[in-house]
Amino acid sequence: MTTCRCLVQEGQISPEQRAGLEAKLKDFSTKLGAPAEVRWGEIASGSGYTATKPSTTSVVVLTADAALEQPARVELLHELVDFWTKGSGCTVDEITAVIGDPVPA
Repeated sequence: MTTCRCLVQEGQISPEQRAGLEAKLKDFSTKLGAPAEVRWGEIASGSGYTATKPSTTSVVVLTADAALEQPARVELLHELVDFWTKGSGCTVDEITAVIGDPVPA
């Protein structure tokens, strides 16, 4: 199972956006080996700041089932950022995306 963790600011993602993004993440993660188990976390309103303003950043972290070559990782990250920005309304500057290799047991 591919793991996926999404960290967003409270109220930043509507329930409809969240459902759409989760569906996209589950589909996308099959490219990493298996459908994702998506876990969401929210930063409480007023608790996250960027440049002295309330943060609008999303953090999306996936773990692949097998090590990825760098060109493949770059291509997948571009795809992830593209559908996340379209589905969330955030800009490319407001997303931190990570696709990590599996952690050895």
